[in-house]
Amino acid sequence: MSCTICNLNEGEVIWSDVALRVVLIPHLDYRGYCRVELIDHKKEMTDLDESLRMRIMNCVFKVENALRIIFKPDKINLASLGNKTPHVHWHVIPRFKEDPHFPNSHWGEKLREGSHQIISSDEKKQLIELLKNSLNN
Repeated sequence: MSCTICNLNEGEVIWSDVALRVVLIPHLDYRGYCRVELIDHKKEMTDLDESLRMRIMNCVFKVENALRIIFKPDKINLASLGNKTPHVHWHVIPRFKEDPHFPNSHWGEKLREGSHQIISSDEKKQLIELLKNSLNN
């Protein structure tokens, strides 16, 4: 199959269970950028039963909360598009006023050069620990 999410072509899995995984995306302009991915290849949220939809959203919100605690961003962007990759997944992106696209979408035209900061090993460790503690309950 040519699905980039099914084939785990990008990022590092930092938390998972039987249905979902959280992938840390290595993006120099968006430190802490995560994706919550459904493991099964389903195209739309309405292809899922209500309990799984709620489970995905709960995971998205817990990732958002962890990112807010660690990075203290000016804003968090949540997006689920799937136009290029028709596989249920949610982008959870910490945004800062100095990032290349702020206040526009990170997929839009750059307004400035980014700071090119990678997530530190301490930040990554803290993120994994927060996710483990909040999602494994």
